[in-house]
Amino acid sequence: METLELETSSTGIATLTLNRPTKLNAANQTMWDELHQTFQAIRTDSDVRVLVITGKGRGFCSGADLTARGDGPRPHQLTAMRKITATALALHDLPQPTIAKVNGVAAGAGCNLALGCDLIVASDVARFSEIFASRGLSLDFGGSWLLPRLVGLHKAKELAFFADVIDAAEAERLGIVNRVVPGESLDAFVDDWAQRLAAGPPLALAQSKMMLNQSLNRSMAEALEFEGASQTVNFGSEDTVNAMIAFAEKKTPEFHGR
Repeated sequence: METLELETSSTGIATLTLNRPTKLNAANQTMWDELHQTFQAIRTDSDVRVLVITGKGRGFCSGADLTARGDGPRPHQLTAMRKITATALALHDLPQPTIAKVNGVAAGAGCNLALGCDLIVASDVARFSEIFASRGLSLDFGGSWLLPRLVGLHKAKELAFFADVIDAAEAERLGIVNRVVPGESLDAFVDDWAQRLAAGPPLALAQSKMMLNQSLNRSMAEALEFEGASQTVNFGSEDTVNAMIAFAEKKTPEFHGR
């Protein structure tokens, strides 16, 4: 790919690296296309148990590349936005757990790319900004949906209206990121989490992720109904049967997604 690097380990960890370091990994049209295609491919790849997203160089993603000019006729802005929208939804709909490894600036759509992941681990030098308003723009890449769910409505409005840059410590305080670690420890920490997730039960984790993502749109009764249906699927799987046997034998279970 032209703007991304994808590596998959033998243990099922896929690492997707945004690869435009001279632009702080700002997303041009090619990157949006490649992100969308990659998320679609990973969705049905049973060999991928967890996805880690990071950026090459000193930035995670500085947002959309507003200076990009491709060859040939440019699509209408609404058409271009539909590609961005589809990419955000493809990330959200992944059944696999996702981790954003934020090594530097995450701004605009790049901030919401991180927020769209299930877990965020940030370097202590990382910075976050819903920078849209300072460019005369409104939130996109799912920010209007993600942000109030993470920080509450009034704080989300503050971050969106003022477009302030916040450091990693403030992002952790607000609940935007799960962990802040020293830069030299970032790779090892994320690898440990990814290994633990990759060793987990794929079917059960996917169902928990789906239920949590939809929880604010459901009543308690609806949530309980989905929990019951999901548990029924689990009890009918080889993974759960083997996990019960391993528990009884005081062994560590192995999960295969069956």
